[in-house]
Amino acid sequence: MNRVEQYLEAATRANTRRSYEAATRHFEVDWGGHLPATADSVARYLADYAGTLAINTLKHRLAALAQWHTTHGFADPTRTSHVRQVMKGIQALHPALEKRATPLQLEQLAGITDGLEHAAALADRTARPADALRHRRDRALILLGFWRGFRGDELLRLRVEHLQVVPGQGMTCFLARSKGDRQNAGTTYKVPALTRWCPVAAVTTWLEVSSLTAGPVFRRIDRWGHLADDGLHPNSLIRVLRHVFAAAGVADTATYSSHSLRRGFAGWANDNGWDVKTLMEYVGWRDIHSAMRYIDGGDGFAQRRIETALPAIGQDR
Repeated sequence: MNRVEQYLEAATRANTRRSYEAATRHFEVDWGGHLPATADSVARYLADYAGTLAINTLKHRLAALAQWHTTHGFADPTRTSHVRQVMKGIQALHPALEKRATPLQLEQLAGITDGLEHAAALADRTARPADALRHRRDRALILLGFWRGFRGDELLRLRVEHLQVVPGQGMTCFLARSKGDRQNAGTTYKVPALTRWCPVAAVTTWLEVSSLTAGPVFRRIDRWGHLADDGLHPNSLIRVLRHVFAAAGVADTATYSSHSLRRGFAGWANDNGWDVKTLMEYVGWRDIHSAMRYIDGGDGFAQRRIETALPAIGQDR
């Protein structure tokens, strides 16, 4: 691979590249399509999987096919009116309810992280170093993910050498790449030091007990307490969170994911008077539609607002 090819490859995130490659393989191998494709073949491909694959999955397949054609210098068949009309018809006939992760509430955050702190202290007293490490890692991960509103992939890309504690104020986290950073310029996030359930103190404690000085912040820990060299896998993150939540007595843990931390913080901030602009700047959302998908509000059904405006019983007109 020459240097130009290396830079072109680096321009596309590894996860995106792998998922696009899988999507084009599905079109060619599983369905039997040919590349470069025609608008008619793409439309037939969509029609064959309509109702079987989710709308978002079909959109992802179209994006992968579009990139393949653009990269290889061919006209993009996914942009034709024929394909767009077919996709519009699929959305009309196969509407899908969007699934969203259940937001983690502050009361749940308090119970979970307080429980992890007690469990770590107990593991210290009973000479179970691997368990003590795991509890402190999980506590740091959950508190940082919640109070900073990080995505799961952002949490897993954090590196020790890119964290800097500012005594008495907080901590900065530099991410070389993130979903909203299309230019790969890197973004520095500020994490506040808090008097309770502090993410900075939790991360500092984790780094001290783990003796990490460089590399991924959050890693797999084996039964003997050995830390892996690489970071946790995204699928492992979901399992870790659900396991911890279940141990704390949280019900229906299958409805929770790493997005539960981000949605939980957004809901908490909204309920406590943060305006949308401030919340967008803090979390890193670029458009209002992305922000509103995460904000349910404390009165999601508008029950309190309507009830307080109703006349008292016996005063009906």
